[in-house]
Amino acid sequence: MNSTDASQMFAAPWMLQFAQFSDPAAWQAWMQLPQGGNGAGQAAGAMPAPMLRMLGDIGASLSPAKLEALRDDYLKKAMQLWQDFISGKLPELHDRRFAASEWTANPMSAYSAATYLLNSTFMLALADAVEAPPKEKQKIRFAVQQIVDALSPANFLATNPEAQQKMLETKGESLTKGLQNMLADMQKGRISQSDESAFEVGRNVGVTPGTVVFENALFQLIQYTPSTPTVHAVPLLMIPPCINKYYILDLQPENSLVRYLVEQGNTVFMMSWRNPDQGLAGTTWDDYVEQGAIRALDVVQGISGQEKVNVFGFCVGGTIAATALAVQAARGRHPAASLSLFTTLLDFADTGVLDVFVDDTQVMLREQQLARGGLMPGRDLATTFSSLRPNDLVWNYVQQNYLKGKTPPAFDLLYWNADSTNLPGPMYCWYLRNTYLENKLKVPGALTVAGVPVDLGSIDCPTFIYGSREDHIVPWEAAFASMGLLNPKKGRAAGKPNRFVLGASGHIAGVINPASKNKRSYWVNEAGGKNRPKTAAEWLAGAEEKKGSWWPEWARFLAEYGGADVAPPARPGSADYAAIEPAPGRYVKERAD
Repeated sequence: MNSTDASQMFAAPWMLQFAQFSDPAAWQAWMQLPQGGNGAGQAAGAMPAPMLRMLGDIGASLSPAKLEALRDDYLKKAMQLWQDFISGKLPELHDRRFAASEWTANPMSAYSAATYLLNSTFMLALADAVEAPPKEKQKIRFAVQQIVDALSPANFLATNPEAQQKMLETKGESLTKGLQNMLADMQKGRISQSDESAFEVGRNVGVTPGTVVFENALFQLIQYTPSTPTVHAVPLLMIPPCINKYYILDLQPENSLVRYLVEQGNTVFMMSWRNPDQGLAGTTWDDYVEQGAIRALDVVQGISGQEKVNVFGFCVGGTIAATALAVQAARGRHPAASLSLFTTLLDFADTGVLDVFVDDTQVMLREQQLARGGLMPGRDLATTFSSLRPNDLVWNYVQQNYLKGKTPPAFDLLYWNADSTNLPGPMYCWYLRNTYLENKLKVPGALTVAGVPVDLGSIDCPTFIYGSREDHIVPWEAAFASMGLLNPKKGRAAGKPNRFVLGASGHIAGVINPASKNKRSYWVNEAGGKNRPKTAAEWLAGAEEKKGSWWPEWARFLAEYGGADVAPPARPGSADYAAIEPAPGRYVKERAD
């Protein structure tokens, strides 16, 4: 296939959908009112065939009264928009996609954007008006939102005045560069979100000094070099998500959580998960728990000489960490001095927008493909997560990179975001079914992992739980639900209560909020004893907002359970665990693409 064929194949469906969305005639079917009959039959008479089929397939309906109200509102606003156009009055565009002056410099562009916004509002209102079970309604809303976002006039050269102006100013060079950018991304199989030439793991991200002191087929263990005269005797083991690489916690020095923790006097160990290839295609969830987290705990105990370890887990790393501690508890072992979980799900009753991707049919399909072996490609996972914020993570880059021919700016977080990791099929399928689909992890004894029943309530150590207020992957209320699952009453009665902190922003940006920059806000609730909030709503109602980073709150928690201050280790590793190579190690540099 030559480059022209490739570009046409990429662009044709995109342009066809926009043409249909922009054609006024296409909206006439949606504006029809019922012509007799009643109930479901009457609603059916009002609906175009595609919508009718979609609703019928999922047992959903739309009442004629709601459709008529939406239709009347739409026609009223459309008429007003037309009258404004005839009179020369420019519409107000309250949408950042159309904030540039070029959109109002040309009345046709302004009304193209205004018409799109009106149609989008109608489509989303129609989706919201559908009567269906909550999960099916969420899927309808998500699908409509994807269509609406994709068909913005800002996404097409023919209707984007900013891109047209750029083309004129550069005498077509921006268009040539944009096509080159698009073809390069097609070769990579993903949209470039950052100038990837600006970063390299081990050169300017993932650079906190340390040493790899252990490795097996699943992970390398990094021990970071102390930077303080004394350190807390109890070490900290960090278990990052295996869906992405660990260095989100160790970006550049000014926003590295790892560096901050080392500077607070912690002896920090980090698991660096291997990027699975076909040699790991049969790896299971049990392997990630037993040969991953539990093995790392054993090594950290062996190197430090400490019976207890402060354990940290982020996102699915937190799910693995909690599962590992429950497995150890079933074996009569309690290696954690404390447990810290950031944006982690243990109770999967509320999985936010990700719920649209998980149902019996989709999970069974994945199991047929992967449960007996295979890899879930990292790029597929990345595409899924990008679809949760398409305007920010997809269409923004279509506009900037392709239509305007720009090179995306260097941004360490988005560089990391593009550094995808695969997942072993058996592990991925187990995780989908037993947590997202069936929500068994929270039920004592409902799951057996590594040969023993899992009971999260058997984890008897103080717990620090963090949630991000605008998290679309782990809703903060779902993160809060872990407060009731961990560290049972006997632990709290012994003066080891759980602590919850709520941060601003989203799943990643909320966590990476450096103390040195002192930005954003966070919330705490100091109520204790009988006044301790039982629900997320109660907790928030009594919470106090504080300005700046919440990192110092966590540092104080770790210090509280860090034991005595002692001299730092003279060298990394031990007699049993010799130094292998400098951090960040080989595993983190293995790319899925």
